[in-house]
Amino acid sequence: MIGMDTPEATTARAHSFNAAAAQYAENRPSYPPALLDAVEELSGRPLTGARAVDVGAGTGIATALLHERGAEVLAVEPGAGMAAEFRRRHPHLPLVRGTGDALPVADAHADLITYAQAWHWTDPARSVPEALRVLRPGGALALWWNTDDTEVDWIAAAAARSARFFGVPRHTEQRAAADRAAADPSGRLRFARRSVRWSRHVPLETHLANIGSHSAFLLTPEADRTAFFDAERDHLIKVFPDGLVEEMYEVFLLVATTPEPLSRP
Repeated sequence: MIGMDTPEATTARAHSFNAAAAQYAENRPSYPPALLDAVEELSGRPLTGARAVDVGAGTGIATALLHERGAEVLAVEPGAGMAAEFRRRHPHLPLVRGTGDALPVADAHADLITYAQAWHWTDPARSVPEALRVLRPGGALALWWNTDDTEVDWIAAAAARSARFFGVPRHTEQRAAADRAAADPSGRLRFARRSVRWSRHVPLETHLANIGSHSAFLLTPEADRTAFFDAERDHLIKVFPDGLVEEMYEVFLLVATTPEPLSRP
């Protein structure tokens, strides 16, 4: 169930992606250019030339975007399956195995640390000090999540069906993870918030595979998962009879900057 938050359940969900890395890479949404514009604005510096560390990089969706914007980016990914898929898709980008709770990166290395869909897998009591250690003075920590835009009627209806299946809507879980991130237990970070709405058009089967790449579904027994997606396909083909789904998202962004060093007279 989505609502489970025991350490064992969290670990199982985090590891579930490794067996579905190709599905994740093929079907998960990317992020709009406006999101990276907002990262630049809130961090106070351009991505071009920035030394960035993308933590929980997965299959490299955000890492590749940062690289395309001119950042010198290092990916950090704990999962063997996800890392293998990353290397297959982005052999030219550097990747190291590790977690946000113990970053395998030198002190004061980065201008920017990013977590795309990944901060909620960390323990902030460890990941915050690690981010502050790795960031240079004046550097920034940027966290973001694609969340389903439930102001759209068909998405709200789909969220209600998901709630009946799991006990809590996936959108609620997504936003709760982002809201928890804003509460730095150390009190050392102050996050600025921004949201960016965007959409993409994908075939119905891609949409279903995207949903199925989330950890709650990956850990659902196959028979139950198949029954859910068969019913969901029947619902959605009535909304999108041409088989092309417009997925609509609100990206929830948090950015905190570290203090600049005091200038000496």
